[in-house]
Amino acid sequence: MNKVILVMIDAQGFETATRRAGFLEHLTEAGLCAKYRVQGGLPSNSRPMYETLMTGVPASEHGVYSNAVVRRSRCENLFSLTRAHGLVNAAAAYGWISELYTGRCPFDLQADRMTLSGCGDICHGIFYIADEYPDSHLYADAEALRLNYHPDFMLVHPMNVDLNGHRFTCASREYNQASEVSFDQIAILFDRWRGDGYDLIVTGDHGMDEWGMHGGNTPLQREVPLYIVSDRVEPGDFTDHAISNLNIAPLVCDLLGIPRGGQMLQTLDIRTREGIRP
Repeated sequence: MNKVILVMIDAQGFETATRRAGFLEHLTEAGLCAKYRVQGGLPSNSRPMYETLMTGVPASEHGVYSNAVVRRSRCENLFSLTRAHGLVNAAAAYGWISELYTGRCPFDLQADRMTLSGCGDICHGIFYIADEYPDSHLYADAEALRLNYHPDFMLVHPMNVDLNGHRFTCASREYNQASEVSFDQIAILFDRWRGDGYDLIVTGDHGMDEWGMHGGNTPLQREVPLYIVSDRVEPGDFTDHAISNLNIAPLVCDLLGIPRGGQMLQTLDIRTREGIRP
């Protein structure tokens, strides 16, 4: 059975990842990982890019134009698609993910933090709303979901990089340290995940600029890393040019062996091995 873990590190810029993702950079050098430079869509804000990453659809089509658009997703998404094809999904993620894909808006910490055996698009979720919630705890939440519910697809969504970027800017020690902490959690869990048969995708929703902001159209705000560890994806460093983040949702579908959503890209800019498509 094909299984995928997607780690979406909030506000993880490309250049900082190159400096701080020592383990994933090592896997790339060793020929065990594919690395891409991704240009995120616009606006380079969180909620619009959550929806783009989960649906493979740009904001002009999915309609989540701003962080202030608080409603359930109206598009096919990785959660609804996996559920429709009989797969189990899970999410350890920020409360905005719950609002988009479980249908309860606004997020209620007391009622919605643990959404287990849910009736929305997400089968099993542990959610948080405090940006200060430690990334180490968030990764532990994800591992608890994996061990207890054995999801075929799981989203892991830490927030501390975004928090420290807003407080101190992308040039700060704090932002770089938060990135390193998150990447180290991936290194700690890597053998467990791969040993249980998961392909791993690590990316960001958007970056962070020298003013501690994002939302606009500059490389610091838009460019994020994409690391892929899968026997079905050609390894190597392909960062000489940027690809669109619209590639990520259809790639997840292909790795899971389910049909892509009807609005997703049909031709990818990611080098996959022959026979990946269902």
